[in-house]
Amino acid sequence: MPLDHEAILRHLFEARQRLSAAAWVILRDAQAAEDLFQNVALKSVTKNVSFEHEGALLSWATVSIRREAIDWLRKRKPETLGLEPDVLELLSAEWAPHSQPEGRRTEALRDCLDSVPEKSRELLHLRYFDGHSCDEIARRVGASLEAVYQRLSRLHRQLRQCVDQRLASTTP
Repeated sequence: MPLDHEAILRHLFEARQRLSAAAWVILRDAQAAEDLFQNVALKSVTKNVSFEHEGALLSWATVSIRREAIDWLRKRKPETLGLEPDVLELLSAEWAPHSQPEGRRTEALRDCLDSVPEKSRELLHLRYFDGHSCDEIARRVGASLEAVYQRLSRLHRQLRQCVDQRLASTTP
């Protein structure tokens, strides 16, 4: 049974310091980090998303606040000094909670990405490598914003299941 709005907000506010810190590391601006935390909390209860458990919620929130921080930084790049993308990736990898060694998880993800259809890989590339917002992608591919969100959500779910299956099949 999915978490209700009250449980979602309770879990997010319990993790507030950690989530705001994830944004602060990128932004170096405490007020902006707090604003982004509030945006993510608001999205968690106003967007059409559901979370089956606390882990799924916190994983989504961590990724969301990191993406929002990077988007915020891109929009204000001339005004701010942030960390280089390679440093952000190292920090992200260090902070990400993994039950498997990073090498095996990354290898499984690469294998799973190879099995994704070309159009889906293109969508992922636009979002995560080129850094386009979902709104920009929707305009670019001629789809609605909701369709882009749904396609990305499905891709995330498929990739997670694929990676989990590959890791489970290689566990000694």
